[in-house]
Amino acid sequence: MKIDRIETFLVPPRWLFCRVQTDEGIIGWGEPVVEGRAEVVRAAVDVLAEYLIGEDPLRIEHHWQVLTKGGFYRGGPVLSSAVAGLDQALWDIAGKVYGAPVHALLGGPVRDKARVYAWVGGDEPGEIADAVAAHVEAGMTAVKMNASGRLSPVPTTAEINDVVARVAAARAAAGDDRDVAIDLHGRSSLPAARMILPAVAPLRPLLVEEPLVPEQTHLLADLVRCSPIPVATGERLYDRAGFLPALQAGVSVVQPDLAHAGGISEVRRIAALAETYGALLAPHCPLGPIALAASLQVAFATPNFLIQEQSMGIHYHQGSPADLLSYVADASPLRIEAGHIARFDGPGLGITIDEQAVRHADATGHAWRNPVWRHEDGSFAEW
Repeated sequence: MKIDRIETFLVPPRWLFCRVQTDEGIIGWGEPVVEGRAEVVRAAVDVLAEYLIGEDPLRIEHHWQVLTKGGFYRGGPVLSSAVAGLDQALWDIAGKVYGAPVHALLGGPVRDKARVYAWVGGDEPGEIADAVAAHVEAGMTAVKMNASGRLSPVPTTAEINDVVARVAAARAAAGDDRDVAIDLHGRSSLPAARMILPAVAPLRPLLVEEPLVPEQTHLLADLVRCSPIPVATGERLYDRAGFLPALQAGVSVVQPDLAHAGGISEVRRIAALAETYGALLAPHCPLGPIALAASLQVAFATPNFLIQEQSMGIHYHQGSPADLLSYVADASPLRIEAGHIARFDGPGLGITIDEQAVRHADATGHAWRNPVWRHEDGSFAEW
């Protein structure tokens, strides 16, 4: 069996899918994308496809080694995301060849269901209480929210009070038996994070995500020592080497993205590395159904899994004709019940992509870009 065709599809609202086909007609799907740079990753997939065409799709580890190291220059979001999508597709093929879900190929399931959370509030969070209440009514047991909009390098008292009030509104709507996670999105400086985290700690957030930008990983140890909230990071880290200093700094939760961090193969290893540091896995996934299915396959087989992000109704989809389930022929494997997705055992990634819908969407494509923010004085602000 050989790989004989690789295609990519630019589909709204902001995703890129890849389709890997073998000469025996077995098809695997993956999701290689950098949000806002999908076209660039598409070009990277085309280059990597030159190597994969004619190869045995079941040599997944060998291909991962060649794709990540064979070009001499390594790493970075574009290359790692291109590899990630292709890796997902190869695992999908392998599962279909062997007639087993990916989690069985990873050693078998360790849980019957995976806990998931919902997003509330958008990029500049508002109407938090109503949004949280709606998710509680729908049975969700956890939500995540941006703690703020743009932040001053050293926040004013008013800015900090706004963050606390926002989290307090979420906590009041969620109650004490559900979780609220907060995301600083790399918007806070070290001084800002040191001021904000103790202020919101009495509200018992599940975790604080990306309190610092990834290039300041060397400062995480100081922040972890003074934070009463579990510190999480990793959506902009792309391999084990990138996660090692964060784990050495004492982060409690790692958040690799299956569409960015080398796919199933590498995220499985990142989770094992995290386990040796007593850290938990909470994969980042504000993306499409293929990335979510790949994330869940890892979650079902990973002992130190905590919770899974998913994009149902997320603010990034507003105004788009597509949502999380728009490109699946059968939504039942990804159905959320009581805040969890039950383990599904279909072969490969366990979902069936509606290829006709994907091809139709690709005819229109998208050109999604993240916003560029500025402070009041006109200088750049982290989004």
